[in-house]
Amino acid sequence: MSRAGAIERTCTPSALKRPKGSLLADRRGAVAFEALIVFSFMLFSLLFPAADLAVASFQFISALEALRGFGQYVQYYQPQPDVTNITTWVSGLRTTVAGYTIGNIKVLCGDTGAGVACTAANMTTSPTKYYSYTTTVTLTPLVLKKVLCTSKNINPCAFTLPYTERFQ
Repeated sequence: MSRAGAIERTCTPSALKRPKGSLLADRRGAVAFEALIVFSFMLFSLLFPAADLAVASFQFISALEALRGFGQYVQYYQPQPDVTNITTWVSGLRTTVAGYTIGNIKVLCGDTGAGVACTAANMTTSPTKYYSYTTTVTLTPLVLKKVLCTSKNINPCAFTLPYTERFQ
């Protein structure tokens, strides 16, 4: 028997006809229907939460870079001549960097963890001085709101990031 004869026998028009019976017995379209269910499950359970985490991480990285950039800016505009009198110095500083508002600016004396506000009395006892400031990041997650927004603040998706920069 030749190979061509075997092919002709299986591809006859009678073999290609739909088998008789119910539509449920014909399973040829089941995979296409199941693919829609699997794709929607993967989209809502994997891709959207991953996108929320990616956007949140980009916002946190951007805010930390804004704080770091403000620290570099402050290195060039140090309070002169007296560090303890920062009221006139702070009023001349810019308050936004890369869209993030910088606030709560302080000059601390001592270690970064236990620094206290600099005064004329503790200026000579502690040679190490730091700037301390903060900014706020507000997240807008689509799917992971209950996971990412757990604080009990007025805006539960707002996070305050502190930063310190040594200058002396």
